[in-house]
Amino acid sequence: MIIDFHTHIFPDKIAEATIEHLKNKANIEAYTNGTLTNLRSSMKNAGIDYSVVLPIATVPKQTQSINNFASQITGKDGIISFGSIHPLYEDWKTELDRIKSLGLVGIKMHPDYQQFFIDDESIFPMLSYAAELGLTIIFHGGVDIGIPGETHCTPRRVKNLLNHLKGAKLIIAHLGGYRCWDETEELLVGEDIYLDTSYILGKMSDEQFLRIIRNHGIEKILFATDSPWKSQAHDVEKIMSLPLTEHEKSAITHKNAERLLGLNL
Repeated sequence: MIIDFHTHIFPDKIAEATIEHLKNKANIEAYTNGTLTNLRSSMKNAGIDYSVVLPIATVPKQTQSINNFASQITGKDGIISFGSIHPLYEDWKTELDRIKSLGLVGIKMHPDYQQFFIDDESIFPMLSYAAELGLTIIFHGGVDIGIPGETHCTPRRVKNLLNHLKGAKLIIAHLGGYRCWDETEELLVGEDIYLDTSYILGKMSDEQFLRIIRNHGIEKILFATDSPWKSQAHDVEKIMSLPLTEHEKSAITHKNAERLLGLNL
C-alpha cells in the first residue's frame, strides 16, 4: 500500500493552460498534464494506491468552485481530495462547515499564493474552527520557486503558530519548509505536527533527510511527491531505496496517512 499525500490536478478544461503557466513561472518540468486521468495513469505506473489531491483557492472567489470540484472527485478510484479556503473569504465559517459536509477531509492553504503569514493572528479563528471540525490542515512550507519574494511560511513562523493553535491536525509540506531544512531541524523537529516529503526527495541530502525524519518521529512523516512537479515513480523508487527499515517504510508510505485520515483500507 502506498499513499501519495500531496498531488495537484485541475478541471480538464483548464488543466493544460494551467500546467503550462505554472511550468513557465517556476521553470520546472511537469510529469503529468494536470488532469485526473493522467494522475491515475501516473499512479498505476508508480504503484501508488491512493493520491491525496490538494487544491488551492488563490483568490477568494475561487473558494466555492474549487470545493465543488474537490467533492466531485474525492472517494473515487483512489482519489482523496482536500478542500481549500482563502483567508480573505468572508463567509469562511459557513464554507468550512460545507467542506466538512461534502466529505472533504481537510483544507490546503498556501501562504505565498494566498499572501498571508502563517502566524498572522487574523487567521487563527479560521484555523481553530477548522480544527474543531476535525479537518486536517496542510500548509505549503518554505520557498515556492515559482513565487519570488518573501517566504510566508518558515519554520520559525510555524513555531509561532504552534504557540497559539492547540490540538489541530497540522501538516507542513516539503519537510517543514522547502530550502529551510536547517531551520526545520532547529525549530520543528519533535513538535506535534506532520511533515510531508513532497518535492524534496533528491533535492536535499539523504543524510539530512534521514536525520530529520528519525529525530522528528517516523510516525509523523507522510510520503508525498507534489505531482505533477515530481515523478511519482521516481519518488516511490527513491523512498524504497533509502536505508529505512520495513517498519519505517510502511509507516511513511501508508500507515501514518491511514491513521491521520481515519481510513480503514
